[in-house]
Amino acid sequence: MAPERAVRRVTWWGFFLNIGLSMFKVFAGIIGSSHAVVADGIHSLTDTVTDIAVIAGSYFWAKPADDQHPYGHKRLETTVSIFIGFFLFIAAFFIAWQAVADIRCGYVSKPGVIALAAALVSIVIKEGLYRWTRRVGKKVHSVALAANAWHHRLDALSSIPVLVAVSAAILYPPWYMLDQLAAIFVALLVFYASFRIIVNGFKELVDEGAPKETCEKIRDIALVDEKVRHAYNIRTRYAGNYLQVDLHLAVDGNMTVHEGHRVAENAKKRIIEQGPRVLDVVVHIEPVESVSPEEACL
Repeated sequence: MAPERAVRRVTWWGFFLNIGLSMFKVFAGIIGSSHAVVADGIHSLTDTVTDIAVIAGSYFWAKPADDQHPYGHKRLETTVSIFIGFFLFIAAFFIAWQAVADIRCGYVSKPGVIALAAALVSIVIKEGLYRWTRRVGKKVHSVALAANAWHHRLDALSSIPVLVAVSAAILYPPWYMLDQLAAIFVALLVFYASFRIIVNGFKELVDEGAPKETCEKIRDIALVDEKVRHAYNIRTRYAGNYLQVDLHLAVDGNMTVHEGHRVAENAKKRIIEQGPRVLDVVVHIEPVESVSPEEACL
């Protein structure tokens, strides 16, 4: 199955399950008088919006490079993941706001057993969706799908304190406020997830390079060919979950153009095949006589 089809397949399943689960939790929260479960249901509903974003985005970022986008469309995937992060942040803000408002107004009520059942069902379904989505995301190297997987995991994690709070409030009525506190805890989890997704996305958009260890690995792969004297000026940037690499190779100045081209092509092929998810490589061939000791160490 093509990567884009795999992304859409798992996301469509998540979309329909999120619709059903969110409706069930909101209904159970209202009937069971649980603010935390209603908030958890609204959180599940936000997943449907991000599911749609991933599905729509997958039709665009998989397009090949063209005249207007010579480096491809992978950055669209990053844009989608940042959108998911901002949507999570807004959802968390409103969940926390409502919970704090209820506490200040002294609004408390005893949760019902149906609210407890909704939280338990949510944990099972959302954890299953997380594991499936994450597995597909890793297989096809999709950062947007990975971000959406964490959205599922956070929904599962958010239901755990909800489950504990509702259980405690049912067993010990004076602890009714735990329901609102659990809703605030849910919001804090979502805030953290949104921060990570947004920061990682912006790092890519501002062309933050790969770690030093990754660049060293690329250099080692290039130097496998004994005709390559030095590999230097290694520059990298991310396109989605892949790397675009630019580097200089120093070779014997007496080498013919044809031989230099072959060295460059072989180096490019090795780096793409053996490197850490490399999408493309631009190789510059330089005569070793023109390379200074300082450049050779870059």
